[in-house]
Amino acid sequence: MSALWTSSEIAAATGGTASGAFAVSGVTFDSREVGRGDLFLALKGEATDGHRFLDQAFTQGAAGAVVSADTPHAHVRVADTMAALEDLGRASRARMQGRVIGVTGSVGKTGTKEALFAALDRPEPGRAHRSVKSYNNHTGVPLSLARMPRETRFGVFEMGMNHAGELAALTQIVRPHVAIVTAIAPAHTEFFRDESAIADAKGEIFQGLESGGTAIVPFDSPHRDRLIAAAQPHAARIVTFGLGEGADVRAIETMRTRTGGTFVTARLGERELSFTLSQPGEHWVANAMAILAAVDAVGSDLELAGLALAEMGGLPGRGARFLAKVDGGEALVIDESYNANPASMRATLAVLRAEPADARRIVLLGEMRELGAESDAYHAALADPIRAAGVSRAILVGEGMAALAKALEGQIDFVHVPDAASARASLESMLAPGDAVLVKGSNAVGLASVVASLAGRG
Repeated sequence: MSALWTSSEIAAATGGTASGAFAVSGVTFDSREVGRGDLFLALKGEATDGHRFLDQAFTQGAAGAVVSADTPHAHVRVADTMAALEDLGRASRARMQGRVIGVTGSVGKTGTKEALFAALDRPEPGRAHRSVKSYNNHTGVPLSLARMPRETRFGVFEMGMNHAGELAALTQIVRPHVAIVTAIAPAHTEFFRDESAIADAKGEIFQGLESGGTAIVPFDSPHRDRLIAAAQPHAARIVTFGLGEGADVRAIETMRTRTGGTFVTARLGERELSFTLSQPGEHWVANAMAILAAVDAVGSDLELAGLALAEMGGLPGRGARFLAKVDGGEALVIDESYNANPASMRATLAVLRAEPADARRIVLLGEMRELGAESDAYHAALADPIRAAGVSRAILVGEGMAALAKALEGQIDFVHVPDAASARASLESMLAPGDAVLVKGSNAVGLASVVASLAGRG
């Protein structure tokens, strides 16, 4: 494998001036993540300035830096380091000769991105690349592009947004050959007049499609026609996916497996494919159809994609499962702690409902953020799916959960606590052998700390 970037390539991409010859094997703008051989981008933010951490970065093994101020370390000097990051992302995309897939949606985009990466990496190990974690914003997307090896055959990039216009800018950097919208649901509604406006903002992803590109649209969404209309000026081909009759890529048969996954038979035009999906839940079946549509669109191997979907484990914060030790035995923990909105809450509660708990089903739910004026209504509406899931006890976290607490009064046993620390104490005091507990909430609530505590029980 060749170097990821040489100093001359960095200078050419950014319009900067190199202090000398060097080569790097990785890229980061977080000094805490710098490893041997990395390029450190000294970004200036509202709270701090990356130039303050140059010595630390080189002590940790950085091979070079992108800077906008004097430094004795090996560097490329530019006028604006943030603009340089974007330039480096564009240059990486320009030199890449493979196929690029962009993924967005209100729910399911990170899981879909990870599963799609696994499906594309299975037939050609080491030739697929994807954005890590949830690096899906104006800094994360160009960073993920800049990290892409030049020999990459398939690149998968997650794109997110909080406001209209943000995806339009990101997709012009990514320039996907295939663009997926997983689903439209209430998320960041504080910044949008209604769900249709969210669909319009998500539909911006199609504006960056390369000539001859494919748009992949959720068939079962009430916003399907709106998304198709957004795609039509930019896509040579529009493919719908889902569970409903009429979808181009459709799950025609599903059956829950003994291990909690789903055996699926999918139809793609005249072809059929049967495979086991390791992730539980109907929402994952729908996402798998989008994944198959994308694999097919870029000409990769569908059968091996099916094997990859069978082999996938749960993602931390997004469906990972483990057994936590409790007095007298173990309890199942379903970790959905990374984020939450009304649609993903309902979907994961449905997964819990299907879980054969030996004792009780327990939920630890954090408030959902950025829901605007309808926040109370969205929270209160979770009462029905909680009851339908057969929940015995609930721990509700945060001020925003007051409306749900009121809706659950007299229905099930619950406690309403102010923060993650209080939630952790409540949960650990009540867990018993055979319990199944779902942990889910907006990331800012901090429920990942509760999961970490349970995972660390010796």
